[in-house]
Amino acid sequence: MSAAFGPAGNSDSFSAVHKSSLDAPAWIAGLGLDCYEYQCGKGVHVGEETCRRLGENARAAGVALSLHAPYFINLANPDRAALERTVGYVLAACRAADWMGAGRVVVHSGALMKRARREALDTALASLREVVAACDAAGFGRIALCPETMGKINQLGDLDEVLELCTVDERLIPCIDFGHLYARSLGAEDGAEAFARMLDRVEAALGPERASRFHSHFSRIEFTPRGGEKCHRTFADHGGYGPDWPPLAAEVARRGWSPTFICESAGTQAEDALEMKRVYQEFEDR
Repeated sequence: MSAAFGPAGNSDSFSAVHKSSLDAPAWIAGLGLDCYEYQCGKGVHVGEETCRRLGENARAAGVALSLHAPYFINLANPDRAALERTVGYVLAACRAADWMGAGRVVVHSGALMKRARREALDTALASLREVVAACDAAGFGRIALCPETMGKINQLGDLDEVLELCTVDERLIPCIDFGHLYARSLGAEDGAEAFARMLDRVEAALGPERASRFHSHFSRIEFTPRGGEKCHRTFADHGGYGPDWPPLAAEVARRGWSPTFICESAGTQAEDALEMKRVYQEFEDR
């Protein structure tokens, strides 16, 4: 298997012509892309009929689906009522994903809430165990939850923290957002050596099989020296925004891994995903 590429949500060029995301799978496949991440960041506000139709369209187009759960999920919140809400948000996301036939649901790790990183991570580990148990009880065990690396320094979710979250259950798959890691490291996590080191850590933590099929978000990111992530950029933006895609593409191709890369560029996510695929295939063919 090879790496898969697609957009997070709909590019501006798609929205200028199409009114419904139901048209997205065929449009994405027409570009030569392989996957599509449906966005529920502001809440799961999509009905069963729409989900099932989207799933049918995706299967017909040969496009694999994933879904992004609400942004406001915080696994690290120690409040019991907050955890119950988090479980509800994840269950709603998994229900929509199940209707669609999506195999993966991306979940934010959370915020530190002025606590030590270890304390916040321990809370998130306990919360995630309850979330996984609730998903199993609801019949969503086939859906892989993907804890995501986060872009702001005061958020839980550096690479090691996400990998530890993924030890809660062998079905968990990390969502490695290389733009977020670049931003929270203030530009340090970039280039061939950094990417090789990161992927080595993933393999050491999860084993070669699970590591090889990691989920990923990729875009260029603007960051601030104190906070980390400021905003997503596009491949066409000038100003030295990173991270750099070709060395990561080369490293993944060298390993023969088959991750899913979802591009989160600001408005040009499909076009930039296609450029990512083109560059990757150049290395794969060598």
